[in-house]
Amino acid sequence: MLETSARLLKLLSLLQTHRDWPGTELAERLGVSTRTVRRDVDRLRELGYPVDAAAGTPGYRLGAGSQLPPLLLDDDEAVAVAVGLSTAATGGVTGIEETSLRALTKLEQVMPARLRHRVTSLRAVTVPMGNEAAAVEPGTLSAIAAAARARESLRFDYRAHDGGSTTRTVEPYRLVNSGRRWYLVGWDLARADWRTYRVDRLALRTPNGPRFTARELPADDLAAYVSRGISSEPYRHQGRFLVHAPAQEVAERMPATTAAVQALDEGTCELVSGSNSLDELLLWVTLMGFAFEVTSPPELAGRARDLGELLTGAAGDGRTPGDGGDGTPRFPGCSKT
Repeated sequence: MLETSARLLKLLSLLQTHRDWPGTELAERLGVSTRTVRRDVDRLRELGYPVDAAAGTPGYRLGAGSQLPPLLLDDDEAVAVAVGLSTAATGGVTGIEETSLRALTKLEQVMPARLRHRVTSLRAVTVPMGNEAAAVEPGTLSAIAAAARARESLRFDYRAHDGGSTTRTVEPYRLVNSGRRWYLVGWDLARADWRTYRVDRLALRTPNGPRFTARELPADDLAAYVSRGISSEPYRHQGRFLVHAPAQEVAERMPATTAAVQALDEGTCELVSGSNSLDELLLWVTLMGFAFEVTSPPELAGRARDLGELLTGAAGDGRTPGDGGDGTPRFPGCSKT
């Protein structure tokens, strides 16, 4: 028969499988009587584990409680948690680095040597690229989420990309995470229009404003809506392209912060992106390696033709690059030979 402490751990391990366990089956697994199982369940409850009694046939399962008791993790789960905590400790959301480090320290203290070795090995061969995103206070995210759920308007100071600051009153609706930054989608009351705000650029004012009646969202796919807003609208030129490739493959090569990709059918998609340079727009799309057509604007299509002729000349096929037809070079810095 297992000793009491070992038996409790075994019982807890069984209950964490998220199924109903009849008392008789638990008793058979543990080599004890059903009466001992009932006493052990009571001990687990005293330790903070919410063990629920199943309806009908006497049985037990582990439920959700008001506090977090100790957990039992298998090897893969323990390594996954350790790696996640290690990543969180290096940044991402301000304020959780220290907490993540404390939790990681506690976990590594009780890890068997074989698991510590796995975590250390993974950490040794992993090279972070550095987080270009400005960190966001978790309290700010929580406050925005709470206001959106309660339908309370928010007041905040907002710093634009040029450094200027304005005070906004906004009806908050959704938070969108691009993987690098957090964005708030809301209805700007002063501008009477939908706006997207970078959360790291806003400073909340208290208290919140009055409650509001929910409006129809500006798009069914808010992730795509935000992608369009941050990848093209802030720039001087907005280009639309018909790409002859599946949308999923294009999206893998063009992140949401750079372009918005929408599937048209299984083999084609529309890509929308912005830049202050027409040449830069064409370069980004060309380097993806897919066949494409410029849909708009007309000047972007014209620039594509010009650059195509220049690149054809660069291939050394005997043609003169940049000849505009009247003997004058079409490209700055390119002379006719």
